[in-house]
Amino acid sequence: MKKVLVVDDESSIVTLLKYNLEEAGFEVITANDGLEGLSLALNENPDVILLDWMLPHMDGMEVCKELRIKKIPTPIIMLTAKDEEFDKVLGLELGADDYMTKPFSPREVTARVKAMIRRSDMSSEAQKDQPKSYSFGSLEVHPDRFEVLLNNEVIEFTPKEFELLVYLIENKNRVLTRDQLLSAVWNYDFAGDTRIVDVHISHLRDKIEENSRKPIFIKTIRGLGYKFEEPKHV
Repeated sequence: MKKVLVVDDESSIVTLLKYNLEEAGFEVITANDGLEGLSLALNENPDVILLDWMLPHMDGMEVCKELRIKKIPTPIIMLTAKDEEFDKVLGLELGADDYMTKPFSPREVTARVKAMIRRSDMSSEAQKDQPKSYSFGSLEVHPDRFEVLLNNEVIEFTPKEFELLVYLIENKNRVLTRDQLLSAVWNYDFAGDTRIVDVHISHLRDKIEENSRKPIFIKTIRGLGYKFEEPKHV
């Protein structure tokens, strides 16, 4: 049975999510503040974390940041009552894999949790058959050990950033639409927010490109999407 950690200080939301997730077959553990949520995330090994943005004692932003500092790869879905683009982007920058804005339907939350777990399981299985490494001049990507090196220095990636980079490399020189990337990497079988893709592409460029405004690896194909190119000289 897959385990979901719900961290939210609104008891009505916790009760609603717990009921619906348990009905869908998940084991659910809950916390009402950030410190308790962080402790459960570290000690209970959940498969997915639903993490509210605004929490007492330690907010969701700090919980997410602390988990990524400790290299905990558990997928995190941020829950926020705010609708500002800044909040969404900041959550992704701190290492969250997805976000949902309140109010949301329990059915959609359950669908996203299932998609996260399904994708995580598929990724783990696919790694068994992946090449041990890819090399593009100064850039090295090692799927088998979840590692990226640039000029022989290890670059830190969130799990979703790493998965997106590997998928782009596996499909190098092929134009991929935002919807294709959303489906392949986030495994959504319903309409999602393609801005998630744009934010993660921006993060990848900041980390692997010498000049993120003039990328040589990840190219934007106007009106279509993105593609990974292997430069002739890198």
